[in-house]
Amino acid sequence: MKQHTVRTYKSAEKLDRADQLAWKIAEVAADPVAVEREVVEMIGNRIIDNAAVAAASVARRPVASARAQAEAHPFQPGATVFGLNKQQRISPEWAAWANGVAVRELDFHDTFLAADYSHPGDNIPPILAIAQHVGASGADLIRGLATGYEIQVDLVKGICLHEHKIDHIAHLGPSAAAGIGTLLNVPTETIYQAVQQALHVTTTTRQSRKGEISSWKAYAPAFAGKMAVEAVDRVMRGEGAPSPAWEGEDGFIAYLLSGPKAQYIVPLPEKGEPKRAILDTYTKEHSAEYQSQALIDLARRMGPKIGDLSKVESIVIHTSHHTHYVIGTGANDPQKMDPTASRETLDHSIMYIFAVALEDGGWHHEKSYAPERANRESTVALWHKISTLEDPEWTRRYHSHDPKEKAFGGRVVVTLRGGSIISDELAVADAHPLGARPFKRPDYIRKFRTLSDGVIAPGEQDRFIATVERLASLKAGELTELTFTADAKLLGSHAVHGIFDWPQPAARRAANS
Repeated sequence: MKQHTVRTYKSAEKLDRADQLAWKIAEVAADPVAVEREVVEMIGNRIIDNAAVAAASVARRPVASARAQAEAHPFQPGATVFGLNKQQRISPEWAAWANGVAVRELDFHDTFLAADYSHPGDNIPPILAIAQHVGASGADLIRGLATGYEIQVDLVKGICLHEHKIDHIAHLGPSAAAGIGTLLNVPTETIYQAVQQALHVTTTTRQSRKGEISSWKAYAPAFAGKMAVEAVDRVMRGEGAPSPAWEGEDGFIAYLLSGPKAQYIVPLPEKGEPKRAILDTYTKEHSAEYQSQALIDLARRMGPKIGDLSKVESIVIHTSHHTHYVIGTGANDPQKMDPTASRETLDHSIMYIFAVALEDGGWHHEKSYAPERANRESTVALWHKISTLEDPEWTRRYHSHDPKEKAFGGRVVVTLRGGSIISDELAVADAHPLGARPFKRPDYIRKFRTLSDGVIAPGEQDRFIATVERLASLKAGELTELTFTADAKLLGSHAVHGIFDWPQPAARRAANS
C-alpha cells in the first residue's frame, strides 16, 4: 500500500490531476489486477449476508416504501429488487435504492471501523444493480465489488468525517462510483469525474444518527448508492464534476473537514497490488450497532455470574471514545434512555442493549426491539443503572493499526447491593475474525436461513445459495439470479401513495369518497 498525503490547495497553486486523490482512486479502480481467491470467497459471503438482512427487513415500512418507489420506475433490461419476482425489472438506480434500504434497515450487515465508520456492504446494491442491468458476468461483479470495498476501507482509514459531524456516506458515494467504474471498465478519466461528483452530492451531516433517529438512517446509504449510479451515468455522457473535490480551495477538506492547513494520509494499493480490503471488514452476529457486538457477547457471559439482576446497584461500561459518545451516555441524548424511543434510537443505546442482553442472555433482531420489550419494568430499571465512561486505553486500542490489538468492546464493572463487584472485559465480538467463533461461509448461510425463515421458501433459499456458490463462473445475464422472491403477502403494505404512484383522478375521487 502507498500512503498518499491529501491537503487543500489554493486555486493559484498547481495541482496536477495525477496528484489528486480522486485521480489516484480512479487509477486503483481502473487497474485490472486479479482478485485473490479468499477475496472472492468473502465477496460471496457478504452477498449472502446482505440478502439475509434484506429478507428479515423486507416487510418493514421503510423497506416497503422504498420498494414502492422503485416499482414506479420499471425499466428494461433493468435490475432486480429483493422480494419481487426476478422477471420484474426496475431502473437500476431505483433498484439500488430499494435494495440498499432493505440491506441497511436492521443495521445487521458488515462493518469497518478506523478513523471513521462504515458499512462497506452498502456498496453491493448499487454495483450489483448496474451489473444486472448491463448483463455483466460474475467475474465482472467480483472486480467491481473488490474495488468498492477497497476504496471505502481506504478512505475510512485515512479521513475522519464524524469529528466534523459529517455522515460516513460521504465515503460511500465515491467508493460505489469507483466500483461501478471498475465493473464497466470505463476510462480512468470517467471514474475520476464520477468519484468527485459522488462525493459532492453525498455529503450530509451526522444528524441522521443523532437525537431522535428516524428511518433516514437506513435510507442514507441507499441514497449514496443511487447518487453514485447517477454520477457515473452523467459522466459517461460527457459531464464533469467540481474539481479537485477533496483538495480544492473551497472544497471538502478546507470547509467541511479540518480546514485549509490540514493533512490526511490515505492508503491505496500500488499498481498491480491486489485489492484485499474486504478481508479487513467484519459482519454482525447481532442486529445492533457494531460497538455493541462484543458487549452483547460479554453480557451473555456475565449474566450467569451476576445472577439476580435486581441486586445490581450500578453498571459502568469503560469503553472507547466512539462507544461512549455515539451510543453511550456521553452522547447526552435523553432518547437513549427512553422506553418509547424508536428502534433506530434503541439500536444506538448501549445502555438499553446491554440491559436486554443481560436479561435475555442474547439478542434477537425483532424481539429485542419490540415496544413491550423496551417497556418491561425490570428492563427499564436495569437500563437506567447503566452508564458509560471513555477509557483512554480502549480509545487507543480502537484506533490501533495492529489488527491483533484493535478492539471494539470494553470493560464492564457491575456493583451489587452490599458493595461486591463483578467485572469482565471483551475486546472483539465472538464473530470477529479474531473472536472466539469467527464467521465462515457456513455461518453466513445459517444467518441467511435463520433470517429468511418464513419469508423465503426453502427451495428459493437453496437456489439463491447455489447461485452464490458459483459466483465466479456466472455468465452474462445470470446475475439476475442474485436476488430472492417472496410471497407478495409477506412484503408488507405500501398502500399510502406518494408522488411516483399518485392515483389517477378517477381513482383519487373514489378513494376520497
